[in-house]
Order: sequence, then structure tokens, then C-alpha cells
Amino acid sequence: GYNVYPKELEELLFQHPAVANCAVIGIEDETAGEVPKAFVVKRPGKEAPERDIMDFVNEQVVFYKKIRELEFIAEIPVSPAGKVLKRQLRACVTWMFWM
Repeated sequence: GYNVYPKELEELLFQHPAVANCAVIGIEDETAGEVPKAFVVKRPGKEAPERDIMDFVNEQVVFYKKIRELEFIAEIPVSPAGKVLKRQLRACVTWMFWM
């Protein structure tokens, strides 16, 4: 498979005017193994549909780096040191999958 670095996609997401904060993780995919999913916190007063933000990033990357899912959330979970807790985001995806 291909390597997709979340940091690269996060840097592109931060360039969108409606994105205040974000994190990208890999989620399971039957065909590709894993595909990128973005979690986005919107900037107050800024509106943008999920598709607009995904298109903004996906138009700038090769096919295997395209964000396949985007979810708006209230805040990105971080440790006391300020590091994004991607394990918590993955747990949320797994929990939603089994519902």
C-alpha cells in the first residue's frame, strides 16, 4: 500500500478558512486497508459543508491521499502536553462502526 502522512493532510486542512482545528487518522477500508478520515473543528462564524472542505484538500493531493470521510466535532482531544490523542479518535470511529 501507499504511505499517507496525516500531518500533510492536516496542513492542507488548516489552509481552509472554515477550519479552526483538525486531526487526520486512518480508518479501515476493505479495498485499500486504510483510508484517511478527518475530524474538523469549525471556526466560529464560518460555515462550509463537509464536501467543500474535502474537495479543497482532495484537489491538491494524489488519489490515494484523498480524504474519504470528514466529521465535524466540537473539539480535538489533546493530552495535557497538547498532543492530539488520535487513539481516542480511533476509538470513537470503532464505537460508531459497531453501533
